[in-house]
Amino acid sequence: MAVGPTTGPVLEVIEALPQDLRERLMAIPIDLAGRLEEIRIRADRPLQLVLAGEDTFLGLDGRLTGRADEAFRPDREVLARTVARLSQWSVYALEEELRQGYLTLRGGHRVGLAGRGTVEAGRLRALKDIASLNIRISREVRGASQAIVPHLLELGRWRSALLVGPPLSGKTTILRDLARVMSEGGATPGVRGVKVGIVDERSEIAGSVEGVPQRDLGPRTDVLDAVPKAEGMVMLVRSLSPEVMVTDEIGREEDATAVLDATRSGVTVVASAHGSGLEDVARRPATRLLFEEGVFERVVVLSRRLGPGTVESVSTGEATRGWDPH
Repeated sequence: MAVGPTTGPVLEVIEALPQDLRERLMAIPIDLAGRLEEIRIRADRPLQLVLAGEDTFLGLDGRLTGRADEAFRPDREVLARTVARLSQWSVYALEEELRQGYLTLRGGHRVGLAGRGTVEAGRLRALKDIASLNIRISREVRGASQAIVPHLLELGRWRSALLVGPPLSGKTTILRDLARVMSEGGATPGVRGVKVGIVDERSEIAGSVEGVPQRDLGPRTDVLDAVPKAEGMVMLVRSLSPEVMVTDEIGREEDATAVLDATRSGVTVVASAHGSGLEDVARRPATRLLFEEGVFERVVVLSRRLGPGTVESVSTGEATRGWDPH
């Protein structure tokens, strides 16, 4: 059986790791590497691999195993080297990103971190003594938005929409593909491409390197990379005149205010929010405001029931305007 990914997002991640981890992970069979979603590295505990529909460990012999007692266990030194390499040995970048609890790798791959927190004045200042890493593989899937395009495109105009789903339900992948489709045009005969602006606070949608997107987002797309969402949305509207604005993980009240201001300026907004369904996100103060104002003309609920990107429902704006979850 062929082993070792030779191209693609998994190889991007593996090449960012220290040599000892790199060599072990390069032994993963190619067919399994194509299904890899997460690499979870915990100090002195089994190295866990999450594949589509399967949870397994990396064995001492390089093979995958379902038994934790047969798994390779990286020690704290390996974990420390991994964090240093992932942050490219930049003390400033490491301190700033650890405060947020994540790192973003070239290609848009996101690394979640867990460890001991340092708190000042009741607020988290930084994470120290990192003991766990979760590397989430980011993939560009052309056609990922195909199922929802007919719901968002009506009479030649794109409708404002909110994509709702739990982690790993495909929200970012669909946003990325949708931005490309809107920017390229031709989703249906006669539909022109539009100017798309993306606020990519965590560098996950575009996977930018030094400000240049590494993903195909279409020919009419501009990206504000690593800029806070609320501030970035204001900047886009003021200076780049987008017809459609795309961003992810709406959750704070300042995010909601910026979305509301953008739509009042005539900009179509397509965003995402974590949640298990419409009721979940409608209870939160920020997103509830947007529902009460009827900002989103479509709400798409996603799941992993049939794999990432499963469309569970599409609600129209009339169904969410002034909607009260109680």
